[in-house]
Amino acid sequence: MPAPILVTGAAGFIGHAVAHRLLARGEHVIGVDIVNDYYDPALKEARLATFAGINSFAFERIDIADAAQMAALVRDNNIVRVVHLAAQAGVRYSIENPFAYERSNLAGHLSVMEACRHAEGFEHLVYASSSSVYGDKPMGGEGFKEDEPANDPVSLYAATKRACELMSQSYAKLYGFPQTGLRFFTVYGPWGRPDMAYFSFTQKILKGEAIEVYGDGKMARDFTYIDDIVDGIIGALDNPPARGEHRVLNIGDSHPVGLMEMIETLEKAIGHEAVKVMRPMQPGDVTATYADVSKLHALTGYKPKVMLAEGLEKFAAWYREYYRVAP
Repeated sequence: MPAPILVTGAAGFIGHAVAHRLLARGEHVIGVDIVNDYYDPALKEARLATFAGINSFAFERIDIADAAQMAALVRDNNIVRVVHLAAQAGVRYSIENPFAYERSNLAGHLSVMEACRHAEGFEHLVYASSSSVYGDKPMGGEGFKEDEPANDPVSLYAATKRACELMSQSYAKLYGFPQTGLRFFTVYGPWGRPDMAYFSFTQKILKGEAIEVYGDGKMARDFTYIDDIVDGIIGALDNPPARGEHRVLNIGDSHPVGLMEMIETLEKAIGHEAVKVMRPMQPGDVTATYADVSKLHALTGYKPKVMLAEGLEKFAAWYREYYRVAP
């Protein structure tokens, strides 16, 4: 039997979806998550409940920053492939609670790498980075490219993600195990994170509350549907770089959408118009994100399939079912 794949952040939005896709193709998966209260733990527990009865899935409630526990888990299960998605997310929260990012993103990433480097025959570590590492720049005709400088983060969250990339670069050279960092661009969809704009907007619109539109609505994001993200993650996992190599790859939709257009599309999906309150940019936010995904496409054939209108309709249907909201 092949060794199980370790998925950290398995109770999280992306980790939950990746674990299910791996299970669907016949892999054995060990999921790890601390299930903290950054957002509603009940949603995380509900995601975990979807694995009930799947014998090829095991779950460990572990803090990834606990290096001894992570090392034992990898060693005792002969793990040679890891998809590391656990992290403290959120740009604005990094201003309020910076030490959460130190532990989860920095100590946690180091803990995972240490476990991998001691594993016999280790094959590939794929980990989550972020489009926020690019900082803020004007929208141009081309998307952000991986070889652009990433030296001017505008949030602590972005700084920790860039630090993880540099840590991985050093570990790949020092210890020879292949690593891939994926710079995610605004992931959305069913089972998503309540702190994301499309999710919180849906909650407020359905309650008849006003939504706050930051950046005076002039921001744009490269919204990427969860199924497309999972395609790219698993494609990258299956195509590791050579031993001793570390690479970073963009993973996004490559079609940035303005914030006001997203809101209009969401209004149609849920059948209600939003009451909008315009606000200036928040500290740590960037004006626009736009992924050039040509490297990931060349490696895996990655090509996003779900456009925003379809994706938000699927999210709205899930939201109504999960929260028992009448049409």
